[in-house]
Amino acid sequence: MSRLRALGFVVAPPALLFVALFVGRFAVSPHEVARILLAQALPLAPDWPASVEAIVVQIRLPRALLAMAVGAGLSISGAACQGLFRNPLVSTDILGVSAACGFGAALALLLSRNAFELQLIAFGFGLAGVALTYALARVRQTTPVLMLVLAGVVVAAFFSALISGAKYVADPDAKLPAITYWLLGSLNAASMRSLGVALPPIVAGSAGLLLLRWKLNLLAMGDEEARALGVRTEWLKGAVIVCTTLITAAAVSVCGMVGWVGLVIPHLARMIVGPDHRVLLPASLSLGASYLLLIDGIARTASASEIPLGILTAVVGAPFFAWLLRRTGGTWQ
Repeated sequence: MSRLRALGFVVAPPALLFVALFVGRFAVSPHEVARILLAQALPLAPDWPASVEAIVVQIRLPRALLAMAVGAGLSISGAACQGLFRNPLVSTDILGVSAACGFGAALALLLSRNAFELQLIAFGFGLAGVALTYALARVRQTTPVLMLVLAGVVVAAFFSALISGAKYVADPDAKLPAITYWLLGSLNAASMRSLGVALPPIVAGSAGLLLLRWKLNLLAMGDEEARALGVRTEWLKGAVIVCTTLITAAAVSVCGMVGWVGLVIPHLARMIVGPDHRVLLPASLSLGASYLLLIDGIARTASASEIPLGILTAVVGAPFFAWLLRRTGGTWQ
Protein backbone atom coordinates (compact mmCIF):
# COMPACT_ATOMS: atom_id res chain seq x y z
CA MET A 1 0.00 0.00 0.00
CA SER A 2 1.39 3.40 -0.98
CA ARG A 3 2.23 6.00 1.65
CA LEU A 4 -0.34 8.43 0.23
CA ARG A 5 -3.10 5.83 0.47
CA ALA A 6 -2.04 4.90 4.02
CA LEU A 7 -2.08 8.58 4.97
CA GLY A 8 -5.60 8.88 3.59
CA PHE A 9 -6.78 5.99 5.76
CA VAL A 10 -5.24 7.65 8.82
CA VAL A 11 -6.50 11.18 8.15
CA ALA A 12 -10.04 10.50 6.91
CA PRO A 13 -11.75 9.46 10.20
CA PRO A 14 -10.52 12.39 12.36
CA ALA A 15 -11.20 14.85 9.53
CA LEU A 16 -14.78 13.61 9.17
CA LEU A 17 -15.12 13.63 12.96
CA PHE A 18 -14.29 17.34 12.99
CA VAL A 19 -16.75 18.00 10.17
CA ALA A 20 -19.50 16.15 12.07
CA LEU A 21 -19.10 18.58 14.98
CA PHE A 22 -20.14 21.67 13.02
CA VAL A 23 -22.61 20.12 10.55
CA GLY A 24 -26.20 20.00 11.77
CA ARG A 25 -29.44 21.91 12.04
CA PHE A 26 -27.84 24.33 14.52
CA ALA A 27 -25.02 26.11 12.70
CA VAL A 28 -21.64 26.27 14.43
CA SER A 29 -18.58 27.55 12.58
CA PRO A 30 -15.49 25.34 12.21
CA HIS A 31 -13.38 27.99 13.95
CA GLU A 32 -15.75 28.00 16.92
CA VAL A 33 -15.71 24.21 17.11
CA ALA A 34 -11.90 24.19 17.08
CA ARG A 35 -11.74 26.73 19.91
CA ILE A 36 -14.32 24.80 21.97
CA LEU A 37 -12.32 21.59 21.58
CA LEU A 38 -9.08 23.35 22.53
CA ALA A 39 -10.80 24.82 25.58
CA GLN A 40 -11.40 21.29 26.90
CA ALA A 41 -7.62 20.85 27.26
CA LEU A 42 -6.26 24.39 27.51
CA PRO A 43 -7.29 27.27 29.81
CA LEU A 44 -8.94 29.39 27.10
CA ALA A 45 -11.38 32.15 28.05
CA PRO A 46 -14.74 31.20 26.48
CA ASP A 47 -16.17 33.83 24.11
CA TRP A 48 -19.03 31.63 22.90
CA PRO A 49 -22.46 30.88 24.42
CA ALA A 50 -22.64 27.99 26.88
CA SER A 51 -25.42 26.45 24.78
CA VAL A 52 -23.08 26.17 21.78
CA GLU A 53 -20.44 24.39 23.86
CA ALA A 54 -23.09 22.01 25.21
CA ILE A 55 -24.21 21.14 21.66
CA VAL A 56 -20.65 20.44 20.52
CA VAL A 57 -19.26 18.69 23.59
CA GLN A 58 -22.27 16.96 25.12
CA ILE A 59 -24.36 16.08 22.05
CA ARG A 60 -22.34 16.01 18.82
CA LEU A 61 -18.98 14.80 20.13
CA PRO A 62 -20.26 11.63 21.90
CA ARG A 63 -22.46 10.84 18.91
CA ALA A 64 -19.64 11.25 16.40
CA LEU A 65 -17.21 9.21 18.50
CA LEU A 66 -19.81 6.46 18.89
CA ALA A 67 -20.48 6.46 15.13
CA MET A 68 -16.76 6.06 14.50
CA ALA A 69 -16.44 3.24 17.03
CA VAL A 70 -19.50 1.34 15.78
CA GLY A 71 -18.61 1.74 12.10
CA ALA A 72 -14.99 0.71 12.64
CA GLY A 73 -15.95 -2.23 14.85
CA LEU A 74 -18.63 -3.64 12.56
CA SER A 75 -16.35 -3.29 9.52
CA ILE A 76 -13.31 -5.01 11.02
CA SER A 77 -15.58 -7.74 12.41
CA GLY A 78 -17.13 -8.29 8.99
CA ALA A 79 -13.71 -8.55 7.35
CA ALA A 80 -12.55 -11.05 9.98
CA CYS A 81 -15.73 -13.15 9.62
CA GLN A 82 -15.37 -13.27 5.84
CA GLY A 83 -11.84 -14.57 6.31
CA LEU A 84 -12.87 -17.03 9.02
CA PHE A 85 -15.76 -18.50 7.00
CA ARG A 86 -13.97 -18.11 3.66
CA ASN A 87 -17.18 -16.62 2.31
CA PRO A 88 -17.65 -13.05 0.98
CA LEU A 89 -21.37 -13.05 1.79
CA VAL A 90 -21.15 -13.35 5.56
CA SER A 91 -20.94 -10.75 8.30
CA THR A 92 -21.10 -10.86 12.09
CA ASP A 93 -24.88 -11.37 11.92
CA ILE A 94 -24.23 -14.95 10.80
CA LEU A 95 -23.51 -16.02 14.40
CA GLY A 96 -26.83 -14.74 15.74
CA VAL A 97 -25.39 -11.95 17.86
CA SER A 98 -27.52 -9.16 16.34
CA ALA A 99 -30.78 -11.05 16.76
CA ALA A 100 -29.88 -11.96 20.34
CA CYS A 101 -29.01 -8.34 21.13
CA GLY A 102 -32.25 -7.23 19.53
CA PHE A 103 -34.29 -9.52 21.74
CA GLY A 104 -32.40 -8.34 24.82
CA ALA A 105 -33.20 -4.73 23.95
CA ALA A 106 -36.85 -5.54 23.19
CA LEU A 107 -37.14 -7.31 26.54
CA ALA A 108 -35.58 -4.35 28.34
CA LEU A 109 -38.03 -1.97 26.66
CA LEU A 110 -40.94 -4.22 27.62
CA LEU A 111 -39.74 -4.11 31.23
CA SER A 112 -39.35 -0.30 31.08
CA ARG A 113 -35.62 -0.38 31.85
CA ASN A 114 -33.57 2.79 31.42
CA ALA A 115 -31.10 3.32 28.56
CA PHE A 116 -28.06 2.12 30.51
CA GLU A 117 -29.79 -1.07 31.65
CA LEU A 118 -31.05 -1.66 28.10
CA GLN A 119 -27.50 -1.55 26.77
CA LEU A 120 -26.23 -3.96 29.41
CA ILE A 121 -29.11 -6.42 28.87
CA ALA A 122 -28.72 -6.30 25.08
CA PHE A 123 -24.96 -6.82 25.39
CA GLY A 124 -25.47 -9.79 27.71
CA PHE A 125 -27.98 -11.43 25.39
CA GLY A 126 -25.62 -10.93 22.44
CA LEU A 127 -22.85 -12.80 24.25
CA ALA A 128 -25.28 -15.52 25.29
CA GLY A 129 -26.54 -15.94 21.72
CA VAL A 130 -23.07 -16.51 20.29
CA ALA A 131 -22.16 -18.84 23.17
CA LEU A 132 -25.22 -20.91 22.22
CA THR A 133 -24.17 -20.87 18.55
CA TYR A 134 -20.66 -22.04 19.41
CA ALA A 135 -21.96 -24.77 21.72
CA LEU A 136 -24.31 -26.09 19.02
CA ALA A 137 -21.51 -26.08 16.44
CA ARG A 138 -19.03 -28.14 18.48
CA VAL A 139 -18.61 -31.61 17.01
CA ARG A 140 -16.05 -34.01 18.55
CA GLN A 141 -13.81 -31.27 19.94
CA THR A 142 -13.85 -29.37 16.63
CA THR A 143 -15.92 -26.53 15.24
CA PRO A 144 -16.50 -26.99 11.49
CA VAL A 145 -17.23 -23.79 9.58
CA LEU A 146 -20.41 -25.26 8.10
CA MET A 147 -21.69 -26.17 11.57
CA LEU A 148 -21.00 -22.62 12.78
CA VAL A 149 -23.02 -21.20 9.89
CA LEU A 150 -25.93 -23.59 10.41
CA ALA A 151 -25.94 -23.09 14.18
CA GLY A 152 -25.86 -19.33 13.66
CA VAL A 153 -28.86 -19.51 11.33
CA VAL A 154 -30.78 -21.54 13.93
CA VAL A 155 -29.94 -19.20 16.82
CA ALA A 156 -30.70 -16.08 14.76
CA ALA A 157 -34.08 -17.53 13.71
CA PHE A 158 -34.87 -18.41 17.33
CA PHE A 159 -34.13 -14.93 18.66
CA SER A 160 -35.88 -13.30 15.69
CA ALA A 161 -38.99 -15.26 16.66
CA LEU A 162 -38.62 -14.03 20.24
CA ILE A 163 -38.35 -10.45 18.95
CA SER A 164 -41.59 -10.94 17.01
CA GLY A 165 -43.19 -12.30 20.16
CA ALA A 166 -42.03 -9.30 22.17
CA LYS A 167 -43.49 -6.95 19.55
CA TYR A 168 -46.74 -8.93 19.56
CA VAL A 169 -47.27 -8.54 23.32
CA ALA A 170 -45.98 -4.96 23.51
CA ASP A 171 -48.32 -2.06 24.17
CA PRO A 172 -49.06 -0.71 20.66
CA ASP A 173 -49.19 2.88 21.89
CA ALA A 174 -46.15 3.03 24.17
CA LYS A 175 -43.78 0.06 23.90
CA LEU A 176 -44.17 -1.15 20.29
CA PRO A 177 -43.02 2.11 18.62
CA ALA A 178 -39.97 2.23 20.89
CA ILE A 179 -39.02 -1.39 20.07
CA THR A 180 -39.54 -0.87 16.34
CA TYR A 181 -37.51 2.35 16.27
CA TRP A 182 -34.65 0.81 18.28
CA LEU A 183 -34.46 -2.18 15.95
CA LEU A 184 -34.07 0.16 12.96
CA GLY A 185 -30.88 1.58 14.46
CA SER A 186 -30.08 5.09 15.64
CA LEU A 187 -27.43 7.10 17.47
CA ASN A 188 -29.78 9.74 18.83
CA ALA A 189 -29.37 8.43 22.40
CA ALA A 190 -25.57 8.64 22.25
CA SER A 191 -23.89 10.02 25.35
CA MET A 192 -20.58 9.75 27.14
CA ARG A 193 -22.14 7.03 29.28
CA SER A 194 -23.18 4.90 26.31
CA LEU A 195 -19.77 5.55 24.76
CA GLY A 196 -18.22 4.23 27.97
CA VAL A 197 -20.32 1.06 27.68
CA ALA A 198 -19.52 0.37 24.02
CA LEU A 199 -15.96 1.59 23.59
CA PRO A 200 -14.00 -0.85 25.85
CA PRO A 201 -15.31 -4.08 24.21
CA ILE A 202 -15.03 -2.57 20.72
CA VAL A 203 -11.44 -1.49 21.34
CA ALA A 204 -10.53 -4.81 22.97
CA GLY A 205 -12.10 -6.86 20.17
CA SER A 206 -10.55 -4.74 17.43
CA ALA A 207 -7.12 -4.93 19.04
CA GLY A 208 -7.45 -8.73 19.27
CA LEU A 209 -8.36 -9.01 15.58
CA LEU A 210 -5.48 -6.76 14.56
CA LEU A 211 -3.07 -8.97 16.53
CA LEU A 212 -4.47 -12.07 14.78
CA ARG A 213 -4.76 -10.60 11.29
CA TRP A 214 -1.73 -12.36 9.80
CA LYS A 215 -3.05 -15.75 10.97
CA LEU A 216 -6.34 -15.08 9.18
CA ASN A 217 -4.41 -15.27 5.91
CA LEU A 218 -3.47 -18.85 6.79
CA LEU A 219 -6.96 -19.74 8.00
CA ALA A 220 -8.43 -18.50 4.71
CA MET A 221 -6.44 -21.26 2.98
CA GLY A 222 -8.47 -23.93 4.78
CA ASP A 223 -8.18 -25.75 8.10
CA GLU A 224 -5.91 -28.54 6.87
CA GLU A 225 -3.42 -26.19 5.22
CA ALA A 226 -3.41 -23.91 8.25
CA ARG A 227 -2.74 -26.81 10.63
CA ALA A 228 0.07 -28.01 8.37
CA LEU A 229 1.66 -24.58 8.78
CA GLY A 230 1.44 -24.80 12.58
CA VAL A 231 -1.73 -22.80 13.24
CA ARG A 232 -3.94 -23.99 16.08
CA THR A 233 -7.11 -23.58 14.08
CA GLU A 234 -9.66 -24.28 16.82
CA TRP A 235 -7.99 -21.80 19.14
CA LEU A 236 -7.83 -19.23 16.35
CA LYS A 237 -11.51 -19.68 15.42
CA GLY A 238 -12.51 -19.28 19.06
CA ALA A 239 -10.39 -16.14 19.45
CA VAL A 240 -11.84 -14.55 16.29
CA ILE A 241 -15.39 -15.42 17.36
CA VAL A 242 -14.84 -13.93 20.83
CA CYS A 243 -13.40 -10.70 19.38
CA THR A 244 -16.12 -10.26 16.75
CA THR A 245 -18.83 -11.05 19.29
CA LEU A 246 -17.54 -8.46 21.77
CA ILE A 247 -17.50 -5.82 19.04
CA THR A 248 -20.89 -6.63 17.52
CA ALA A 249 -22.71 -7.07 20.82
CA ALA A 250 -21.36 -3.73 22.07
CA ALA A 251 -22.24 -1.94 18.84
CA VAL A 252 -25.77 -3.33 18.55
CA SER A 253 -26.48 -2.76 22.24
CA VAL A 254 -25.98 1.01 21.94
CA CYS A 255 -27.37 1.80 18.48
CA GLY A 256 -29.64 -1.04 17.40
CA MET A 257 -29.35 -3.18 14.30
CA VAL A 258 -27.25 -1.36 11.73
CA GLY A 259 -26.98 -3.71 8.78
CA TRP A 260 -24.75 -3.87 5.69
CA VAL A 261 -21.76 -2.12 7.29
CA GLY A 262 -19.96 -5.35 8.14
CA LEU A 263 -20.82 -6.80 4.71
CA VAL A 264 -20.13 -3.95 2.30
CA ILE A 265 -17.19 -2.04 3.82
CA PRO A 266 -14.78 -5.05 3.87
CA HIS A 267 -15.48 -5.52 0.15
CA LEU A 268 -14.73 -1.86 -0.52
CA ALA A 269 -11.50 -2.14 1.49
CA ARG A 270 -10.58 -5.31 -0.40
CA MET A 271 -11.01 -3.46 -3.71
CA ILE A 272 -8.59 -0.76 -2.51
CA VAL A 273 -5.88 -2.71 -0.67
CA GLY A 274 -6.36 -6.33 -1.74
CA PRO A 275 -7.20 -9.51 0.22
CA ASP A 276 -4.18 -9.54 2.57
CA HIS A 277 -5.71 -9.38 6.07
CA ARG A 278 -2.62 -7.67 7.46
CA VAL A 279 -3.65 -4.59 5.47
CA LEU A 280 -7.34 -5.35 4.94
CA LEU A 281 -8.34 -5.19 8.61
CA PRO A 282 -6.80 -1.75 9.33
CA ALA A 283 -8.26 -0.44 6.06
CA SER A 284 -11.72 -1.77 7.01
CA LEU A 285 -11.37 -0.10 10.41
CA SER A 286 -10.72 3.30 8.83
CA LEU A 287 -13.33 3.00 6.07
CA GLY A 288 -16.00 1.78 8.50
CA ALA A 289 -15.45 4.71 10.86
CA SER A 290 -15.59 7.19 7.97
CA TYR A 291 -18.63 5.54 6.39
CA LEU A 292 -20.83 5.56 9.47
CA LEU A 293 -19.86 9.16 10.24
CA LEU A 294 -21.11 10.11 6.76
CA ILE A 295 -24.29 8.04 7.10
CA ASP A 296 -25.04 9.52 10.52
CA GLY A 297 -24.52 13.02 9.15
CA ILE A 298 -27.11 12.30 6.44
CA ALA A 299 -29.47 10.80 9.04
CA ARG A 300 -29.28 13.98 11.14
CA THR A 301 -29.64 16.54 8.38
CA ALA A 302 -31.49 15.04 5.38
CA SER A 303 -35.01 15.56 6.74
CA ALA A 304 -36.92 17.29 9.51
CA SER A 305 -37.00 14.10 11.58
CA GLU A 306 -34.01 11.83 12.00
CA ILE A 307 -33.80 8.88 9.61
CA PRO A 308 -32.96 5.51 11.24
CA LEU A 309 -29.45 4.33 10.40
CA GLY A 310 -30.61 0.87 9.37
CA ILE A 311 -32.68 2.34 6.56
CA LEU A 312 -29.85 4.46 5.19
CA THR A 313 -27.19 1.75 5.40
CA ALA A 314 -29.50 -0.63 3.48
CA VAL A 315 -30.41 2.00 0.87
CA VAL A 316 -26.71 2.74 0.26
CA GLY A 317 -25.32 -0.76 0.84
CA ALA A 318 -27.67 -2.88 -1.25
CA PRO A 319 -27.15 -1.03 -4.57
CA PHE A 320 -23.39 -0.88 -3.96
CA PHE A 321 -23.27 -4.60 -3.28
CA ALA A 322 -25.32 -5.29 -6.41
CA TRP A 323 -22.87 -3.21 -8.46
CA LEU A 324 -19.97 -5.04 -6.83
CA LEU A 325 -21.42 -8.41 -7.76
CA ARG A 326 -21.81 -7.34 -11.37
CA ARG A 327 -18.31 -5.86 -11.48
CA THR A 328 -16.52 -8.86 -9.99
CA GLY A 329 -18.68 -11.57 -11.51
CA GLY A 330 -19.02 -13.17 -8.07
CA THR A 331 -15.30 -13.75 -7.53
CA TRP A 332 -13.83 -12.85 -4.15
CA GLN A 333 -10.77 -10.83 -5.14
